[in-house]
Amino acid sequence: MSDTAQPAVTVEKAGDHIALVTINRPEARNAVNGAVAQGLEKAVRDTEADDDIWVVILTGAGEQAFCAGADLKEVSAGRRGGIATEAGGFGGFVHMPRNKVWIAAVNGFALAGGLEIMLRCDMSVASERAAFGLPEVMRGLVALAGGIYRLPRAIPRNIAMELIATGGRLDAKRAGEFGLVNRVVPHEKLIEEAKALAATICANAPLAVRESLAVARQAYDLNDAELRKLSEEAGARNARTEDYKEGPLAFVEKRAPRWKGR
Repeated sequence: MSDTAQPAVTVEKAGDHIALVTINRPEARNAVNGAVAQGLEKAVRDTEADDDIWVVILTGAGEQAFCAGADLKEVSAGRRGGIATEAGGFGGFVHMPRNKVWIAAVNGFALAGGLEIMLRCDMSVASERAAFGLPEVMRGLVALAGGIYRLPRAIPRNIAMELIATGGRLDAKRAGEFGLVNRVVPHEKLIEEAKALAATICANAPLAVRESLAVARQAYDLNDAELRKLSEEAGARNARTEDYKEGPLAFVEKRAPRWKGR
């Protein structure tokens, strides 16, 4: 089926407060073209605007790849600009502002820009078939969508340096050992496990989760004083929410909290 016969990115409900976003170009190993970039940016905007969505799972269609990076056919045809958006950068995603939690469900290869998209998610669940790498230097390119600085933050420095300089790959097992992914699971249980992780997150107060992650995402970029100030501001905003009152009340009443997300 051609790209024009189906959307390049799909969004569907995957449980209470959970959305599943799928890069839908399996015949091209889910490589990023203009339609994918536009679709991912729209998926971020739509899920951010939907108060009922608290966690988003991102995966790739098919059995082969999460995302193989940029569609080199687009690049060679002079359409490189189309694989990025002004707001989101590469894939419409790697620089896109967002507050919701994103989990990458890596079903196969996450290479080049595909790894950079994964690194922009907050956490990852990987199939045992997954593999990870930044092979840009093998094509005379530089990984410009965050990979060359986000990967050294995610795994031991020397391992990251080797991957960047050689274009080599990590298999799922080693990626799990280095903490690049949160868990490695049987291939057939990938989405199930990603949904289970999302559901665990959704059991918590959504605004408290967002405020907490907003600070945690900047942990490598700011100093302690700056992070302390951001934390205090996050706490003050959270203290003005209904959920802030609901948590202690539910504890006193010995019942599960009923989060409203406001």
